Amino acid sequence: MVGYFSKEKESAENYNVACILTLPQHQRHGYGQFLIEFSYELSKKEQKLGSPEKPLSDLGLLSYRTYWAETIIDLLLNWQDGEISIDEIAQRSSITHADVMNTCTTLQLFKHIKGQHILCLNNAVLEKHAKSKAKNRPRIRPECLRWKPPVFTRDQLRFGW
Repeated sequence: MVGYFSKEKESAENYNVACILTLPQHQRHGYGQFLIEFSYELSKKEQKLGSPEKPLSDLGLLSYRTYWAETIIDLLLNWQDGEISIDEIAQRSSITHADVMNTCTTLQLFKHIKGQHILCLNNAVLEKHAKSKAKNRPRIRPECLRWKPPVFTRDQLRFGW
């Protein structure tokens, strides 16, 4: 075992993960990113946007920001259909709008040109992304994932009130 995460089955705050852990001897080998990616692939199967339960630890925030940045930049680089909105990025990645916005802001992707806000990938972001993609880390193959989201009845969602 290299790590663990607990999936939020039902969350009013759109959390897709309650707890995520990579054992110390397996840290810095990409397993945390693997678990984060896995949690988002499950969110895609549920057709829900998700975010980790807050607050995040310093290392957790760093790991999630790395995942979000890589995912958003991949999506932008591979987008073929003209314009793309924050909502489209969120829907395609299952990353919440707030996390998409915060990531784009942190990466300084927003530019204001001729009265419009656009996303602009600068050289520094592209170089960092290329470096990140070159790392040989474990990856999820979504086409191999066989999972159906749980469906709860009204009675199952009650907490004995």
